[in-house]
Amino acid sequence: MTATLQSWGMTHDWAWFVATIVGILVIALPLMLAVAMVIYAERKIWAAIALRRGPNVVGPWGLLQSFADGLKVFLKETIIPTSANKGLFLIAPIVTFTVALIVWAVVPFAPGVVLADVNVGLLYILAASSLGVYGVIVAGWASNSKYPFFSALRAAAQMVSYEVSIGFVLITVVLYANTFNLSEIVLAQKGNILGFFNGFGFNPLLFPMWVVFLISSMAETFRTPFDLVEAESELVAGHQTEYSSMSFALFWLGEYANVILMCALNAILFWGGWLPPIDWAPLYYIPGILWLLAKMCFFFFVFGWVKATVPRYRYDQLMRLGWKIFLPLSLVFVVLVSGWLMLTRYGAPS
Repeated sequence: MTATLQSWGMTHDWAWFVATIVGILVIALPLMLAVAMVIYAERKIWAAIALRRGPNVVGPWGLLQSFADGLKVFLKETIIPTSANKGLFLIAPIVTFTVALIVWAVVPFAPGVVLADVNVGLLYILAASSLGVYGVIVAGWASNSKYPFFSALRAAAQMVSYEVSIGFVLITVVLYANTFNLSEIVLAQKGNILGFFNGFGFNPLLFPMWVVFLISSMAETFRTPFDLVEAESELVAGHQTEYSSMSFALFWLGEYANVILMCALNAILFWGGWLPPIDWAPLYYIPGILWLLAKMCFFFFVFGWVKATVPRYRYDQLMRLGWKIFLPLSLVFVVLVSGWLMLTRYGAPS
């Protein structure tokens, strides 16, 4: 796009600036629409599992329900508790929402369709997504209320517990792909098993790591059964208890943007991203972005399915799973994968 704008008479700097802004809007605006629709889709999933109808009044088949809910919160008054730290209280939801958006800069949707195809894309995602917990911690502390503060402490402990195991899981992916670039990680999965399947998930050594990553991604996004941060039976609404109007909506937008991101990362890191599941020529006629969206929809269904059926963990169970099961398991597989690659790819030591 930069070259096209330059051909229209723009200088290189202005052409790059306009192209970058357009690229950001092309990602951010559909993402906001996708958040509205996945909230609707998840409510339909929950309803189907509970043998109910779900949203079905506002618009055809209830499709406009999320937009009606958004309009409702937009028209409500923003109430700031008198004892709250007003500056931090207002900044917290903005931090959560902003961090949820900036991570998408390095997500590849198809070959060459990525805003910033940086060589350390995976490290960028780890660093940026880790900042999201600050919005929760700041919201809990700035509210100057008991239950939001408990929620903030839980969020910090939960984030640390599962970030560690996710980091070791991603090391196994990087070892196999030999790169941190997300586009190259996708391409490294082509014909991964017997030259027939596309995806690290078909690899017996990496399949257990995908299971750990899937479960840890639910914990990272504070989803059931790991929603101890906003457990309504214990903490009212957690860090969101004192929030109303659009400040409350920003937390929801950030949460679901992170959920969609985790669905995308599951597809990109383990299941071939924009590649078809099978390395068969006719399947490549289907646009790669459709394959990626189909895989993301499947993983989102799994997220909604788990939320509707699995009971919430106790806090000690949450910590035990992270520190006593996932961490040792991921460490063992880092050794197994690196040892296997030394034997097969680089040759056994003399």
